[in-house]
Amino acid sequence: MYRGLRVLAMAPVLNEEKKICEVVRRTPRDIVDDMLVVDDGSTDHSAQVAAELGARVIKMGRVAGVGAALRAGYEDAVNRGFDAIVVMAGNNKDDPSEIPLLLDPIAEDRADFVQGSRFLKADADFGPMPFYRKVATKLHPVLFSLIAGRRVTESTNGFRAIHRRVLEDPRLDLRQEWLDEYELEPYLYYRTIRMGYRSVEVPVTKIYPQKSLGQTKMKPITGWWSILRPLVYLGLGIKR
Repeated sequence: MYRGLRVLAMAPVLNEEKKICEVVRRTPRDIVDDMLVVDDGSTDHSAQVAAELGARVIKMGRVAGVGAALRAGYEDAVNRGFDAIVVMAGNNKDDPSEIPLLLDPIAEDRADFVQGSRFLKADADFGPMPFYRKVATKLHPVLFSLIAGRRVTESTNGFRAIHRRVLEDPRLDLRQEWLDEYELEPYLYYRTIRMGYRSVEVPVTKIYPQKSLGQTKMKPITGWWSILRPLVYLGLGIKR
């Protein structure tokens, strides 16, 4: 346990056998009670590599989408009685040694949801971050802040921690099919704020690998719409 919290760390993964091994290997087991990898239909050895390094693996059986994979992980965490859930990227862009930064506000009862922000870190080095991702990650928090009614510096970073009480709230519906892709992450952040839960941001690292190693699976246009759609739907009252 970490400061009285039973902690599950999870990472969704799709064909990242060379990177998920580093995510699992770098996750501090003296802090995390369980390391869960949700395999979103990988056709490589991602699931096998993660399991061999001691992670528990859930296989989606098909490419269901990162949102669907996260939902499966959240449901697993709640069903197994974990207090706090930490989410990391499966492609090794996050720094697992920073997990305590995400957990401390929850352990100190200052927050129910802790969002990692690369923009709060002094002298941040994002690595060779694609230009279109730079544009999206700068623009999205501005729109998110306007619609959510609270200023945030980061709203697309998946490196975050959440207390189970948020996930158990009957007002939250993660089972909606339109949340199967990138929509789920900003949706969950927005709904957490609007439901009245306490959220804070903490500075974290986010470093993109070289292009030759594969930087992101998010595509321009379709990926942008996926992360913007929750703001449009929720802002206009189309979805809840």
